[in-house]
Amino acid sequence: MDIMLFHSVYGLRPAVRAAAARLEGAGHRVWTPDLYEGRTFDTVEEARVFKDELGRDELLRRAVTAAAPHSEGGLVYAGLSLGASVAQNLALGDERARGLVLLHGTSDIAPNATADGLPVQLHIADPDAFEPHDWQTAWYLGMGRAGADVEVHRYPGAGHLYTDPGLPDWDEEAAEQTWRVVLAFLDELVLPDGPAFPDEPAERD
Repeated sequence: MDIMLFHSVYGLRPAVRAAAARLEGAGHRVWTPDLYEGRTFDTVEEARVFKDELGRDELLRRAVTAAAPHSEGGLVYAGLSLGASVAQNLALGDERARGLVLLHGTSDIAPNATADGLPVQLHIADPDAFEPHDWQTAWYLGMGRAGADVEVHRYPGAGHLYTDPGLPDWDEEAAEQTWRVVLAFLDELVLPDGPAFPDEPAERD
C-alpha cells in the first residue's frame, strides 16, 4: 500500500522515520511529509506555540500539497497525534482513500462528511488527557454516521504519544502491540487493480 504518514506536533522526529522504515520493511511505500519544513521541538509547549503560529489552514494546505502527487492510486492516510488529525481531514476529503490509521489522536468531523466503507483504525492511550472518553464516543459515532468502518484499540496505562521512544510517554509493549495490529490491518486492505507500485523509483519527501 501507499501510505502518507504525518508527524506529531513535535515535528518530523526520528520516531516518525523509524515508523516509516518499519512499514516499508513490511512491503509498503511510505511518504513522511515535513509540515514544519525542518523544525522539530523537544517540548510540547514549544511545539504548540509553533503549530498555533503556523495555523490550521496552512498546516492542512501543506499536507494536501504533499499528498496530492501520490493520491491518484489511492492512499492510506496515517498520522501521530496532531498528524492523526491531519490524516483524518485528508482521508475524509479524498474519495480514493484506501484506509486511515490514527495513532494517538483524532479530529472533529463535519456534519456532511462521508467515508463510505473507509477502513479506520484508532490506537490510543487509556486514559488519554488529550482524547477524553466523551470525545472518543462522539468521534466514534460521528465516523459511523459518515459510513466509516472503525476499529478502536486502547492501551491502558500508556502515555499519550507512547510510540515515540524519545519521549517520556514511551511504552515499548504498547508500541509493539500497536504496530503488529497496524501491519495486520494494512495486510487486509484490498489493493486497487494493477501493480502495487508504479515502475518509477520511490521517493521520500
